[in-house]
Amino acid sequence: MKVVRLSISNFRGVKSAELLFDGHTLMVGANNIGKSTLCEALDLVLGPDRLNRFPPIDEFDFYNAQYLAPAVKEGEEPQPIPLRVEVVLIELSAELDAKCGGNIEFWHLGERRLLGKGEVQAANPPHVVPCLRLETIGRYDVDEDEFKAKTFFSRSPDAPEGQLTPLPKPIKRQFGFLYLRALRTGSRALSLERGSLLDIILRTKGVRTTLWEKTISSLRGLDIEADASELAPVLRSIEKRLARYIPMAAAGNATKLYVSELTREHLRKTITFFLAVSADQGHVPFAHAGTGTINTLVLALLSFIADLKPETVIFAMEEPEIAVPPHTQRRIADYLLTKTTQAFVTSHSPFVIERFEPSQTLLLSRADGLVTSKKVSDATGLKDNEFKRYARYGLSECMLGKAAVVVEGITEFHALPAAARRMEEHDATLQPLDIAGAAFFNADGDGNGPKFGTFFRALGLKTIAFYDGKPNRPAAEAAKYEASFDVRLEHAHRGFEDLVSSEMPAERLWNFLTLLKESGESGNVGIPAEKPDEAGIRATAKKAFASNKGAGWTARLFELCEYNELPPTVTAFLKQVYAMFPPPPEVEEEGEANGDLF
Repeated sequence: MKVVRLSISNFRGVKSAELLFDGHTLMVGANNIGKSTLCEALDLVLGPDRLNRFPPIDEFDFYNAQYLAPAVKEGEEPQPIPLRVEVVLIELSAELDAKCGGNIEFWHLGERRLLGKGEVQAANPPHVVPCLRLETIGRYDVDEDEFKAKTFFSRSPDAPEGQLTPLPKPIKRQFGFLYLRALRTGSRALSLERGSLLDIILRTKGVRTTLWEKTISSLRGLDIEADASELAPVLRSIEKRLARYIPMAAAGNATKLYVSELTREHLRKTITFFLAVSADQGHVPFAHAGTGTINTLVLALLSFIADLKPETVIFAMEEPEIAVPPHTQRRIADYLLTKTTQAFVTSHSPFVIERFEPSQTLLLSRADGLVTSKKVSDATGLKDNEFKRYARYGLSECMLGKAAVVVEGITEFHALPAAARRMEEHDATLQPLDIAGAAFFNADGDGNGPKFGTFFRALGLKTIAFYDGKPNRPAAEAAKYEASFDVRLEHAHRGFEDLVSSEMPAERLWNFLTLLKESGESGNVGIPAEKPDEAGIRATAKKAFASNKGAGWTARLFELCEYNELPPTVTAFLKQVYAMFPPPPEVEEEGEANGDLF
């Protein structure tokens, strides 16, 4: 079973959204773009336990917390504004198909839409498949003064006119939907609370335990006072004082201590799974283990669940990279891709992003409450193998930001951010580029810039380029740069090493070369013992920078020099970049306006 469409109206930070899916889906985007909200929306419709809460939703589950529309006329009651989440499911199991036969509709795989009335003749496989459309509607009940939510069949031919048929809970449990919230799931994964992973495993296996009756009986017979005799006089004194106001006819002592409320629900919350992870360590509560251990063990539980229901498990998982090393991140991603029927994943990690194909990766954006998505594979410029090759080396960071600063080599990739930091230190009014969402990207070669610029621009990012001058650059190549970048600087030098050695003061270059020689880092550069003339210094510096591009020498030079010694071409370019990201207005502290400062 798979989700092919998700529609949202008035839910949390999403005023409206309609997203289409093709199997496994990685959702990426900047913070607060709506990734978690989409997972929550799926859970609202498909999760077996979400609606069991009381209340199942609250004020802040409505867009901008608006759940009542103002009265149209004075004296009239305000009207509830509903929230609505709808999903379309395909590849239903035979059991679900049989139980929901009257609610079945048809989905056109090629056109990615529902067939409408009068299109029965078009319902032919393999291009058209059966589907099930479900929706959860939530609203504020004015009369009851409470929030309510319920899931229905969107197609309800047997329901009264204007009504929908509720989705029975046993059918909802067959969807096999699991939502793992980042960090929040681990601490209760192995509790017995309803909806925990251990509870899901027990229910999936059909385990009916006598644990509750036996445990309650054992706890009732536990005599705490026998092990703490100093408590008995205090309890008896309390009984005597209570007897002045309350008749106590119970046989024996009227007060008693227990370690639990002796109810099933309280035991679900208090029974704790203990774990020993090393030979020299005693058992500790599961939630007290290291975060990485918790998340890795959660993966083990997930694999257990997937093995129990291999044909129906759908996972929604937030940020699997949290507190786990890269190799475990890759294992989690590979597991989700190979062991589940469908996985929805949110991530900021290049080690997770690189495991998903561009056609499986959705870049989300939001404007005025409208969430839209774009497949990375729809962005022109890069082949799939190039995307996977560069995902770990800068593509991921740029995709999650607002702008990409594309350079042609590793030297510029190290040096320009160093220059930017110096400028930010010098001028406190500049908004730091990392806060602004501008990331540097190494295109790894002359002439590679346009294809990456085209890719980033197609994803809606601002594109900026800094590249070497070429006196006889073909007109077609120049046109590609112009079409691919919002801001571009083709500097006058043949290479960045030439720029630095030509524009920086000769004395500063010589001081740096001397430092390299004294530290033993210069290798075969051949830095002379005696200071040469200015032309010799600049030639030696150019040779040094060109022979050790990956050593970060130019970046170190920028960090050691005075601000006014930075190359003018570099600072002029970065000023253009900073101009694209003006700082937010300053917040006036209370009392400043009146000069009442301390």
